[in-house]
Amino acid sequence: MSGFGKFLVLLGFCLILLGIFISLLPKIPYIGKLPGDIYIKKDNFTFYFPLATSILISLLLTIILNLIFRK
Repeated sequence: MSGFGKFLVLLGFCLILLGIFISLLPKIPYIGKLPGDIYIKKDNFTFYFPLATSILISLLLTIILNLIFRK
């Protein structure tokens, strides 16, 4: 039962970090405005696909998680 408790505490901590990250995300410069992010604006239609931002975040998370879970 203690393993499940540790898992819940870790999950809660991760959710808190995710919430802080999401709330601070608009204040980080260049995130969402990188060259390679697709932004199309027509009369009453807007399409935004953050391709370069998604790749950058994926690379950073991959490096961080590899450092954390390396055996």
